[in-house]
Amino acid sequence: MNRIFALFLATALVLSGCNASPSIWGIPPTPTPDGLNPNQIPLDPFAVQDDPVIFPTSTTPPSIETETSFTPTPISTPDGSAPVIEPTYTASVDTAPFLYYAQSGDMLSAVANRFGVDPSEIISDADLTKTTLIDPGTLLVIPNRITEATTPNIQIMPDAEVIFSRTASDFDVEDYIKQADGYLSKFNDYLGSTGSIPGGQAIERLAIENSINPRLLLGLLEFESRWVRGQPVDILHTDYPMGFNDFHYKGMTVQMVWAINNMSIAYYGWRAGTLTYLDFPDGTRLRLDPRLNAGTVAIQYLFSRVHSRSQWSQIINPDSGFPVVYAEMFGDPWSRADTVNPIFPPALNQPPLVLPFEPGTKWNLTGGPHNGWGQISTKIYGTTHSVFAAIDFAPVNSRSGCDVSPYWVTAAAPGLVVRSDEGAVMVDLDGDGYEQTGWDILYMHIDSKERVSVGTWLEVNDRIGHASCEGGVSTGTHLHFARKYNGEWVTADGPIPFIISGWRVVAGEKAYEGKLVKGDKEVIADPVGQSWSSIMREKDE
Repeated sequence: MNRIFALFLATALVLSGCNASPSIWGIPPTPTPDGLNPNQIPLDPFAVQDDPVIFPTSTTPPSIETETSFTPTPISTPDGSAPVIEPTYTASVDTAPFLYYAQSGDMLSAVANRFGVDPSEIISDADLTKTTLIDPGTLLVIPNRITEATTPNIQIMPDAEVIFSRTASDFDVEDYIKQADGYLSKFNDYLGSTGSIPGGQAIERLAIENSINPRLLLGLLEFESRWVRGQPVDILHTDYPMGFNDFHYKGMTVQMVWAINNMSIAYYGWRAGTLTYLDFPDGTRLRLDPRLNAGTVAIQYLFSRVHSRSQWSQIINPDSGFPVVYAEMFGDPWSRADTVNPIFPPALNQPPLVLPFEPGTKWNLTGGPHNGWGQISTKIYGTTHSVFAAIDFAPVNSRSGCDVSPYWVTAAAPGLVVRSDEGAVMVDLDGDGYEQTGWDILYMHIDSKERVSVGTWLEVNDRIGHASCEGGVSTGTHLHFARKYNGEWVTADGPIPFIISGWRVVAGEKAYEGKLVKGDKEVIADPVGQSWSSIMREKDE
């Protein structure tokens, strides 16, 4: 430990005894040469609508904070009903620094934004100059600049229970719903893309395609509307089971899509450091405690969208709110999370990848990092919370529109095909057969004709299928290409570089902008496929 850090840490430890901080899917179409957009259609979560949802890396907390930062205070109600407990907060006048232990998935810029400091002000004995994830458990000494009220510093949901991690690999969604014998067990939803679909199948498909934990979806549905173990609490929650009363989102499946999108905005916005406040329906704001984990923030954010601040404070109460109902249904989520943590181990690197098409064929980079399966982007108080992670390639000389390309999409790395349907091919690089573990590569918009089948082992350059528009409302033939690790989507331009045949993905300022960089060479993304977007694999790769 260097001497400066040791001296600073000793001072911090003396002071820290009193260091209490105050406490969808409306998806944009793929850009096309003629600039045309597809006609608006009713919201349908299984129409896929363009590209799969891709998210940046997140975190799992190494431990649970047990201190609270609020004192429950009864509030009288005009109708004489039982009082609601509203938390009261006291701003700290103490300037002692935070002693923060990095959580899995933390990166320096995000941590600095959450604590409201400059990255250069964070002190650690570890090397923080690297543009990689900070190793879990690394001690960071951070100036305490927070003088406003914050949420309680209590972690209520592990990250592994929000993403579709290995904790859910043995969970049988339909069997659980059947055993619960509630309204959902007999419910069928109707969607334009699928027709009638049983509620359990809808939940399972939403979980897989969005990489969201199915236990969480069922827990939310039960807590808000009693659909899983009983009957809907009222007429409103029959049509709008998540309580979001908007006719565009009428129905169970689209209500769950709304919930997934909001949790994703918070989960990944927290990981990126772009989301630091909750905004309640009455217009009030509350700063998120910077020590929370992404899973907790996702739950807090979702409930803040449809509940008053006083109701929200009761819902997140770990002794009587949503965490209690969740544990009743599925047992202790933290114990399950402990079996898979950390989601992102120290010194994690991407395995070697090559460009996903045959050597000697020319393709265009038609989309830099951009949103995918769901519109995971929102503007709050002037700040846009968005995730840029997927990239698109289109074969050169393909005609405009959605003709199936004669050129082959090929395996960028060896692996086992674990999913092949609705235009999506998911390849599991560790070969254990589970999409929720290790590295996975998604190839999207693969036409059904000659598409590789589930169970096939692929080597580099093996053929996967042909680029098309299958799997969504897309206005041009292309391949959507993305990575996932331990059930979590990984950002294209982030702390774990996306490198393909030596080319590194660099994001632009806006969705679909960006480039590939290799030494002094650049390939600029262009939706029209102009010359500067062309790229060809070398024959010896």
